[in-house]
Amino acid sequence: MKVLEGLYYSKDHVWLKIEGNKAYIGITDYAQDSVGDIEYIELPEVETEFTAGDVLGVLESAKAASDVYIPVDGKVVEVNNNILDDPSLVNSDPYDSWLVLVELKNKSQVENLMTAEEYKKLLGK
Repeated sequence: MKVLEGLYYSKDHVWLKIEGNKAYIGITDYAQDSVGDIEYIELPEVETEFTAGDVLGVLESAKAASDVYIPVDGKVVEVNNNILDDPSLVNSDPYDSWLVLVELKNKSQVENLMTAEEYKKLLGK
């Protein structure tokens, strides 16, 4: 399983790439492997606001539908339309195929997330 340095990770296998007061959010390699071949992705509309722990979206595969939980408070400012058009991109490159870009409400929440090393330990790597 690939784990990238410089990102933050949640226990729910979501990654965040922080840029200023915004964060790109996607699912990890472990998550995409667990879900299987993704056939459909449901994501929120731009301007939707979330609280940490809310369901951000749903990934559907032949195996199951899996909720994606947002690990921080924020407002969606952009949705990755490329993955809506071709959900398999999340399987082939989960770290380039972000789901949404959010404006962080409370950047200090990022401190509660795991570093790459901590996430590897969670995975037993």
